[in-house]
Amino acid sequence: MRLDKFLKVSRLIKRRTVAKEACEGDKIYLNGKISKPGAEVKIGDIIEIVFGDRRIRAEVLSINEKAAKDEAKEMYRILEG
Repeated sequence: MRLDKFLKVSRLIKRRTVAKEACEGDKIYLNGKISKPGAEVKIGDIIEIVFGDRRIRAEVLSINEKAAKDEAKEMYRILEG
């Protein structure tokens, strides 16, 4: 699944356009590297999101094309942030 779509479906970021802009603005890291919106996300990957002074690190636990609000939280595990 594309990184920008995963961020939206998992609700780590509310809208896909915002996720895409964050990727293009070098605010999203995938496995420690600055990532493009079209980067492929796999189970076990580590996503790091930079919001100003705040950083959120999450491990990808599952990938679903669609997820209800309560299911979205099961797609990742927060490591720190």
